[in-house]
Amino acid sequence: MARLRITEIFYSLQGETRTLGLPTVFVRLTGCPLRCHYCDTEYAFTGGEYQSIDSILEEVSKYNPRYVTVTGGEPLAQKTNCELLLSQLCDAGYSVSIETSGAMDISQVDERVNVVLDLKTPDSGEMSKNLWDNIAHIKTTDEIKFVICSRKDYDWARMKISELNLDEKAELLFSPSFGQQNATQLADWIIADNLPVRFQLQLHKILWNDEPGH
Repeated sequence: MARLRITEIFYSLQGETRTLGLPTVFVRLTGCPLRCHYCDTEYAFTGGEYQSIDSILEEVSKYNPRYVTVTGGEPLAQKTNCELLLSQLCDAGYSVSIETSGAMDISQVDERVNVVLDLKTPDSGEMSKNLWDNIAHIKTTDEIKFVICSRKDYDWARMKISELNLDEKAELLFSPSFGQQNATQLADWIIADNLPVRFQLQLHKILWNDEPGH
């Protein structure tokens, strides 16, 4: 029986991405091979409980959602069964997204899934883990996110957008590292450079102070 190690399944508002503010079921998988300096879900590194995919689908259905996000930790660290879960969620008629780091292979993710790919910036401490082959598998309906911790991160991200023509491949998201990068300053940089990106704040941190289950 296919199963996954799950930290939590909960219903909340989407805190970021293009579906910001929309009621969404989150399926948070346990485990992550990265240790980003700004990580806000360290509680999902370990623990959790194994659940069958059937039981996950049953729990999700109780909320009667339109949107479902599979997140972590790093959900694709449980690669094969995570990909199976994503496909079955799509089969069930949900609008499905996955939040994944730039370090994991996305080539086998169901094309119906909206991939939110978090490319790691220099000050994340995990930039060397970015799997650049993923860019070839990004769809125009996907999103590429940069968490900006400093001006160095901003300049690096701006360079990568230009170097790889990322604005032609997917929607781009810039998010200030909470409590580290001043949000107004980042917004001013984006406006000054006329960058083709969506500035975003993490709604769940503003509303619930990043409390688990929200």
